[in-house]
Amino acid sequence: LNCCGWSGSSNWTENVIIQNSTVKQFPCSCMPGNATVLATGFCLGDVSPLIIGCMSNVEDWLYQNIGIILGVCIGVAAIELLGMILSMYLCKNVEQEDYNKVPKH
Repeated sequence: LNCCGWSGSSNWTENVIIQNSTVKQFPCSCMPGNATVLATGFCLGDVSPLIIGCMSNVEDWLYQNIGIILGVCIGVAAIELLGMILSMYLCKNVEQEDYNKVPKH
């Protein structure tokens, strides 16, 4: 999504690894272009990180795909409802056995 953090790169300031580091680190998704990946899994923060948060990008993606999301939800609900109707039909039509006729030994 080309973004960094929910509202921006400042969301990563409370990360324990970043706080205890002697060098400036950011998640690699926050770094524009090629960045040096450190052993911690973060990238070296020698350039200014992206300040674009993911909140607006996620909202845009949801609005663009709302039809597909609703279609899948309605389809799953319809399959669940049909399964429940079928199970109730089968349960109602199961013949009860008379276990009094079965020998005990």
